[in-house]
Amino acid sequence: MAEKLKYKAVDLREWPKSKLEEHLNQLKTELQQLRVQKVAGTAVKQVRRIRWLRKGIARILTIMSEARREALRDEYRNKKWKPLDLRPKKTRAMRRRLSPTDAARMTLREQKRLQHFPPRRYALRPRDAVMQE
Repeated sequence: MAEKLKYKAVDLREWPKSKLEEHLNQLKTELQQLRVQKVAGTAVKQVRRIRWLRKGIARILTIMSEARREALRDEYRNKKWKPLDLRPKKTRAMRRRLSPTDAARMTLREQKRLQHFPPRRYALRPRDAVMQE
């Protein structure tokens, strides 16, 4: 069995992938053994260790998936299309919104109408000036 060492995520990020996979396999085999012992009713003191092992396995898997996603981000950095899970999540409405260039586009008819009938500009007096009179 592996000793009761709890590695922090900061330390695990520095490890190479091969060492992470090796450590993951060790933790999984130990977890399997402890589960068998739990069912058999032996090693009652070791039952608490199951939780530590599960957390350690999750920590390693998280770091491995983070590294994989980071590598994919680097690969797709300057490409036109990205996989859906690498795109920003935002909200559904924001994702479907027109881009600023598309939103600013006008039809020829709209351009002519604005050119011939521009929006009116009013010379309004300030509110304070109206109240003083």
